[in-house]
Amino acid sequence: MSAKKILITSSIFLMALGATVPATAASRYTSTRHHRGHIRRVAWNPVLKGSMDSMVRQNEEIDRLQLPRIADNDQLLELERTQELVPIQETRALHVSPSLQADKKYCRPWCNQFLQDMSEAYFKEFRTPLQVNSAVRTMEQQQKLRRHNGNAAPEVGEHASSHLAGITVDLAKRGLTRAQHAWIEEYLKNLRDQGLVEAAEERRQACFHVMVSDRYTEWREANQLADKIARE
Repeated sequence: MSAKKILITSSIFLMALGATVPATAASRYTSTRHHRGHIRRVAWNPVLKGSMDSMVRQNEEIDRLQLPRIADNDQLLELERTQELVPIQETRALHVSPSLQADKKYCRPWCNQFLQDMSEAYFKEFRTPLQVNSAVRTMEQQQKLRRHNGNAAPEVGEHASSHLAGITVDLAKRGLTRAQHAWIEEYLKNLRDQGLVEAAEERRQACFHVMVSDRYTEWREANQLADKIARE
């Protein structure tokens, strides 16, 4: 068979094959271009999938706790003054992105407990710190964010960003090794399965979005008590 006939036959076969692939399957892949111009299909199928249902649950948690969605910087500063929002402190195990504004390096106390615990466990495993990229936001800030980021959650409604209540943080994933990435997935999945967090790996923002329930404090105290009894 001539080279021309082989090329035509191959093209027809590939077109037919493409027609048989369901649209949902095609959407699970992203194209990655390599230095020689070849394109490799890389599966996007994270363990921690975001969903509209998850966003609804996050807002239901905010409503259960009767927390305000923080409207502007004046309301934010008042919550920081009354210590309803507490500062996220950098440690050997926890790094805060330098791009995060000083008055936005805050979260609810139980969310801060979660950060302390997870970062220490991560540091113990890998001897390198976790990084927080984002924490509390105002509705005013979220509205501005949506102007240049079409993937950002709205500032109102049942799918509104849970950052607005100070119970959510974004953890950086850029630069993670496979082992580090898998460890974070497993750690967050374990807490999610116990109803303590809502977690999603965000594709475009290169982070893990984590909303923390106030139930985390009771769970944490129970674990600490169990550890103390075990040591005695």
